[in-house]
Amino acid sequence: MNLDFNGEIIYWRGPAPWFFVAVPEEESREIEDISSLVTYGWGVIPVYVRIGNTEFTTSLFPKDGRYLVPIKASVRKAEKLEEGDMVSIELSINQ
Repeated sequence: MNLDFNGEIIYWRGPAPWFFVAVPEEESREIEDISSLVTYGWGVIPVYVRIGNTEFTTSLFPKDGRYLVPIKASVRKAEKLEEGDMVSIELSINQ
């Protein structure tokens, strides 16, 4: 499954602070439909992501009916991204 979408970088102040982009609702429903086939536990789904010229692997996290894409520090630095920036994401889930 391949998805392209835009989203805002948000900061989560949980036990370990992270930056994320929320997958839109429609795309999150599509992911949920195949989640049992691709999760490796706890609803976490491994993905390949491209933002700008930077490609990386990470895992989607389910949260409040949507999925969150963690944005690594190295990606934010390479693409000069900060909280509140809008980004275009290319995401690939391998079944």
